[in-house]
Amino acid sequence: HEIHHVKRAKRRRTRVRKYRERMGLPGLMLQMDGSPHRWFGDGKSCLIAIIDDATSDIHAQFFPSETTEGCMKVMRAYIEKRGVFKTLYVDRAGIFGGPKRSNFSQMQRACEELGIEIIFANSPQGKGRIERAFDTFQDRLVPELRFNNITDMESANRYLQEEFIPNYWAKKLMVQAVSARSAFRPLPPDLDLNSICVQKEYRTIRRDHTFSFDSKMYVIDSPVRYSIENQKVEIRCQFDGTFSAYFGHRRLDITELVEPRKCHEYGKEVQRKLEALELVEQLGSITKAARILGCSRQTLYTYQQVMEEEGPLGLKRINKPLKRSKNRIPEHVENKIIERTLLNPHGTAIQLMKVLKEHDITVSITTIQNIWKREQLNTRELRIKRSQSMNIEV
Repeated sequence: HEIHHVKRAKRRRTRVRKYRERMGLPGLMLQMDGSPHRWFGDGKSCLIAIIDDATSDIHAQFFPSETTEGCMKVMRAYIEKRGVFKTLYVDRAGIFGGPKRSNFSQMQRACEELGIEIIFANSPQGKGRIERAFDTFQDRLVPELRFNNITDMESANRYLQEEFIPNYWAKKLMVQAVSARSAFRPLPPDLDLNSICVQKEYRTIRRDHTFSFDSKMYVIDSPVRYSIENQKVEIRCQFDGTFSAYFGHRRLDITELVEPRKCHEYGKEVQRKLEALELVEQLGSITKAARILGCSRQTLYTYQQVMEEEGPLGLKRINKPLKRSKNRIPEHVENKIIERTLLNPHGTAIQLMKVLKEHDITVSITTIQNIWKREQLNTRELRIKRSQSMNIEV
């Protein structure tokens, strides 16, 4: 019966992928990718590698993650060692650009400036050379790093470059290319890797020859014969955090503009207190300043003390304990009033005043009522509830 039939999962046919021969010339095509793995130590890191399709010549380096900076450093190191290659075979990851991104990435821009064509793989099997290389690294390199007690990235990179690649990879896994010729070409003299392997951004020059970058304003100091307003200035950001500005091929001298501090940088409350302290400095007298501002001298003294100890941000009231007023009754007297209140929660303020007077404590009825209000004991129900919660025998 159909009810007893088990519905089987639909089987997908395996795709037949055509075998591709190695490239005939070194430098004709290189494959590049990153492999996050627990290579050494306890945490994960990423091994970024670039491999020649014709000879399996490889260059690899460890980085904290697969970033544009790491990929540019690996590509630059290989170009400095072998020369500029023709094509680069990569996946469609975000750092390499591709149809999934609306804008070109920094990596793709650098390849275009070097004259390197990028080919995007549609599947991991398309760049099987680099994928199998990572399998070899995981099988061979990880045990060697563990055997040599290497747990930091600097030591792992040193062992990879000085021991593993020249002594194992170059001797056992590299092959001879079909042709003795090479597709590598030297770096043209008009190209500089220092100006290509960087992150480039563009800003519009304003009418006063200024531009903004990283939430700061900069003015162009270089002399120009004509106005360059509404033109694009090229910002070349190095990976160490520094940057320089270029207009065409000319480097510009720039200076950061330090704008005046905004009035409400610390908020209106702090600004009002800062203005009060400025008035004290102008007049040279706290008494005169207090008379003009309509506040007490103690308030200005407090502002000065807080300003010296904590700076402008200390003038802002953010859950700070209130300072005890000099006109307030001593703290031990307040504690005595609260103690007597909880011993007799049914009593009135007049009765409590008489009891305290017998113990040589003279306070007014208003003082007792203010303390009750501050301690949330201003009703008989609240006093009884507090007394019961503290298990005080009445």
